[in-house]
Amino acid sequence: QVQLVESGGGSVQAGGSLRLSCAASGRTVSGSFMGWFRQCPGKEREFVAAMGWFRGTYYADSVKGRFAISRDNAQNTVYLQMNSLKLEDTAVYYCAAGGRSIYVWSTYDYWGQGTQVTVSS
Repeated sequence: QVQLVESGGGSVQAGGSLRLSCAASGRTVSGSFMGWFRQCPGKEREFVAAMGWFRGTYYADSVKGRFAISRDNAQNTVYLQMNSLKLEDTAVYYCAAGGRSIYVWSTYDYWGQGTQVTVSS
């Protein structure tokens, strides 16, 4: 089993920045994708960003150029730096691990509890 614990969510004004962290413990998740998804009430969970163990980074078009995903393999931690935040970025953000298909949330085996990000005008 893998436990994922997110931190770093909060409220910020439009144009501001936040950094989310996701610490993984338990069984190693090396060799698989770790990523971030987000969900608004009444909407389906959507892909935000992902990163492979050694492979590249992947972003949703809506966040490309504003968000950056990184991981510290030694610490088993993944980060999401979010800059130039917009009102539409407001959502609950979930960390995920063990993904077999980068963009498809249902292929990820492990999930964090979610952290709220609220962007206001």
